[in-house]
Amino acid sequence: MTAKIRKRDKWDREDLPRGAEKVEAVREMFDAIAPRYDFVNRLMTFRLDTRWRKKTVSALNLPKGSRVLDLASGTGDLCIELKQNGYDPISMDLSFGMLSADRSGAPRTQVDILKLPIPNMCVDGITCGFALRNLENLQMFFVELARVTRHGGRIALLDVSVPTNRFIRFGNKIYFGRIVPIIGGLFSDRAAYKYLPRSVAYLPEPEQLIAMLKQSGFADAKHTQLSGGLTQLLVATRN
Repeated sequence: MTAKIRKRDKWDREDLPRGAEKVEAVREMFDAIAPRYDFVNRLMTFRLDTRWRKKTVSALNLPKGSRVLDLASGTGDLCIELKQNGYDPISMDLSFGMLSADRSGAPRTQVDILKLPIPNMCVDGITCGFALRNLENLQMFFVELARVTRHGGRIALLDVSVPTNRFIRFGNKIYFGRIVPIIGGLFSDRAAYKYLPRSVAYLPEPEQLIAMLKQSGFADAKHTQLSGGLTQLLVATRN
């Protein structure tokens, strides 16, 4: 059996991977889809992803020149937006394939974002786009964000969501559950884009996410649904 077949079996099975298996599987998946990642994203979201990233960066509300980590930075979309808003971004991702496709020009490094190789309270802000559901341990991630963010610093975390409106939820389930894997299969990797819609199951409810952030050291944590609940934005200030 080839490595490619083994990977497809992993993503196609009903039970989603956990623990160390999940970390390795996610890294391999993003390495594989990196070359067409931006194109497929724009296509499958009808370019709404660019609007969501603008809202994420705007929500930081930090002074110009602030140092901002972009975690799970992918090909650098958020870093580009951060630069355009006068911030000083640093790109960090587990996937070497994604970092190789980064076109932002920001300093970049391959790291496990649950174990950031930087001192305590050394950054002004943090962004993270569409990665919370891919992490092995969300509480550990939030604690790590609190460790490296200065007091008064801000975080803005963007990810997919489940719409509360039942009509939007039904349409979203059909589109992302059935159509997106076809689009992904035509232009990139069908198995990966079959996993991505299902991976929302990893995410806790909004109330639990807010509670986890507050327990980790972030005051005034707020949750907002974007585009009718297709995505969600978590914003908070370090105590």
